[in-house]
Formats: sequence, structure tokens, C-alpha cells
Amino acid sequence: MSVLHSLTGLILIFITFNPSNAKQAQPISNILRIDNFFDKIHEWRNCSQGFQENQMHISGSMVLAGVFCFIASSISSAGGIGGGGLFIPILAIVAGLDLKTASSFSAFMVTGGSLANVLCNLCNTSSKFGGGSLIDYDIALLSEPCMLLGVSIGVICNLVFPEWLITVLFALFLTWSTSKTCSRGFHFWKSESEEIRYNGSEEVENGLAENGTEKEGSNSIEEQLLSPEGTIKLRIPRLKLAILLLIWFSFFSLYLLRGNKNGKSIIPMKQCGVGYWILSLVQVPLALVFTAWIFFRKESNQDQNLMQEDPYLSTNGPSSKLIFPGMALLAGILGGIFGIGGGMLISPLLLQVGIAPQVTAATCSFMVFFSSTMSAFQYLLLGMEHIEIALILALICFVASLVGLLVVQRAVTNYGRPSLIVFLIGTVMSLSIVLMTSFGTIEIWRDYTSGRYMGFKQPC
Repeated sequence: MSVLHSLTGLILIFITFNPSNAKQAQPISNILRIDNFFDKIHEWRNCSQGFQENQMHISGSMVLAGVFCFIASSISSAGGIGGGGLFIPILAIVAGLDLKTASSFSAFMVTGGSLANVLCNLCNTSSKFGGGSLIDYDIALLSEPCMLLGVSIGVICNLVFPEWLITVLFALFLTWSTSKTCSRGFHFWKSESEEIRYNGSEEVENGLAENGTEKEGSNSIEEQLLSPEGTIKLRIPRLKLAILLLIWFSFFSLYLLRGNKNGKSIIPMKQCGVGYWILSLVQVPLALVFTAWIFFRKESNQDQNLMQEDPYLSTNGPSSKLIFPGMALLAGILGGIFGIGGGMLISPLLLQVGIAPQVTAATCSFMVFFSSTMSAFQYLLLGMEHIEIALILALICFVASLVGLLVVQRAVTNYGRPSLIVFLIGTVMSLSIVLMTSFGTIEIWRDYTSGRYMGFKQPC
């Protein structure tokens, strides 16, 4: 927690007391005025943006942003969250990048972090959950089509909604979601404490038990990455993964054909014309068909290789199973509106329906990997610049995610506290509220003072 507070404090100190802002001494009364404060931030950001436009290279501000992103990625990865809610404001405020460039870099960074998360979780198993992978592929299958559909709907809403409304909705939803997540974390903590007392294993909490949680819960990542023979142990349900790839490729093909509102596409198409909207609407039946097919295949249980018994889906009725596509659609819409990944939004929802913290983190990171790779590919196809810097930042987040996973997994193993993952999710969400809301407020103030239109807009 202290690390997170330090991260936020350092960013604010860097903004306020950066030498480039202190061109001349000013009275304290002027510095404390809100308009002067915003003007100072705008002045510094404009200088940084101008420098970046002239020559994009690894500057001091970019290195500092990379350090902050390393910390943010290591914290986010353990909770199965991509970290886009932290990366975008860090790159925009500290490195002085414009929002478009920060968003494109963030897509690559989330992809790098989620890739490390997925690779570890593919190898990591738990006897507590039947000895299989912590990733719940059935939940991912039911959720992914609607999540991708929701992202497209959210992107359109992002174009229509004014900036002030997006910022208010983001703050309200994440505040509510953070409170629910923290409440769930305290519930898990209380249950774990009762279990420790019941088993007479208080030594587990101090990391001194000889037969600790490592034998009862998930094995350590270090041990499971390599088997005794020195080979990697992968537990991959190939058919489920193939279906997920088919879903991903289907939506990606539509994005490729449709292009964007500026007419960038692989086929000639009028900007936001009839063909553009037809291809956009095709996503609705596509998501419904995939979801219905997966749902009824599981219900009929015709393919044991496709739908094995799931501890969270097998005991619920059909209406309960439909909760997962509904949650994924909501998370996708909100993620598209706010410009962040869906992991931060779907993790609290999964925790609320009773999914274990370890499974929630692993499953969300798996789903985030599919959505973030699609975003990254779209940026590449639409002519993204400075790809080499984006790849460097993605590598930084890959390493940071590995570090974060190993540290948190060891803490969970030693202390028998999976609730630590829940508290990490809540903490990252709290930081995102502060950073994203602050950044949004700065942009709103700039629009207001410049007299720009602040109402609803046309999607094209």
C-alpha cells in the first residue's frame, strides 16, 4: 500500500515541482489558484508534447514514466488486471504524450503484461481447484464474444459522450466497484482467518508452517514452470483455445474490413457509410451466435473434450450461467467508453458472484490478453508510429508482471491469504480513480477555458 501511495505522490510532485514549470518565482496565493495550477500542468505537457513530436526518443521523462509503469504493471498483474487505467495517465502526465499515443502504447503494454500472466497461469495448477489450471476456460468462452461486442459499443459511446460525462461515469462506477471489491476482500480475509484458527495453523500466517499452504493450495510458480525433468508443464485444452482463437479472428476480420471512422480499411469504404455500419451491426448476431452455441454445447454436454465439468458453472442453472456473458458485455461497454481494458471492470463482477480470487485473477488476465492483442493489432494496421518504443514498454511490463506474480504468489503461499489478490485489485482500482479522474478533470478544464463544445457529439 505504501508503494502505491508513493507512486501517486511522486507523480503529483513531478507535475507540480518540475523545473520546466518554475520559470520564475510566483506568490504562494497564485500557485494555489486552481486555474494557475491547471495552466502550469498544460504548459509543461505542451512543452513535453512538442518535444515528443519533434524527436521521439528515450528522454528523461520517458524513462521516469517507464519506472512508474514498471511499478504499476507489477502491482496490476497479480490481480489479473491489465493496468491500462494506470498506464494512460502516467504516459500522458509524466511523459507528456498525447492521449492517442498514450492509448496505443498502453495497448502494447497491457499485451506484454497479460502475456506474462497467461504463460505463468498456464503452468500453474492448484490441488484446491481439482489439480487443473487456474484459468477457467469455460467462463472465458462464455464471456469473450460479448466482451468484444461490448468494446465496440463502448467505443461508439466514447465518440458520442462528452468528456465530462465519461469522467463522471468512470469515477462513479469505479468508486462503487472498488468499495464492493474491498468489501469482498475483507470477507475473504475473515474466512481465511477462521480457517486458520480452525485448523490450528497460526504458523502458516507467519510463513513458518512446515506443511504450509503450498501443499494444500496452489504450488509455487517456480516449481510448476519446470517439471523434475526440466521440461515446461503446460495444461492447455486445445479445443477450447481453438474456439477462443476463432472468436478472436472473427471479430478481428470484421474490424479489418470495417476500418475506422476515418475510412482507413483494407477495402474501399465510405467514411461511416452504409457498409461501415452494416459491418458494425454484424458483430451483434456474431456474438449472440457464438455465445448461444457455446452455452447449448455445454448444456447438452455432447462434447466432453470441449466442456469438462466446471466447479462454478456446473452447479448453477441456465439463468445463472447467462450472468457471465451479461457481465462481460457490461465490462466491454464500460471499457470501450473509458478507453481501458476490461480486466479492471470484470474482476470485481466475478468476485461478486463467488469466483475464487486466484481463479478470478487468472481468468481475467487470460481474457484481457485476447482483447489487448486485438487493440494492439488494430493500432498497427491503422499506421501506428514509434512502434519500437511501444515494444520496449511492452517488454518492461512483461518483466514487471513476472516479478509481481512471483512476489504475490509467494506471499499467498507463505501466509495462506488469497485475499491479498483481492486487495491488490481494489488498490489498483483506487489508484486508477485518482489518476484517470485527475487527468480527465485537467482535460475538461482545458476544454472549458478554451470555449470548446462540451455537449454530445455525432459518432462520425
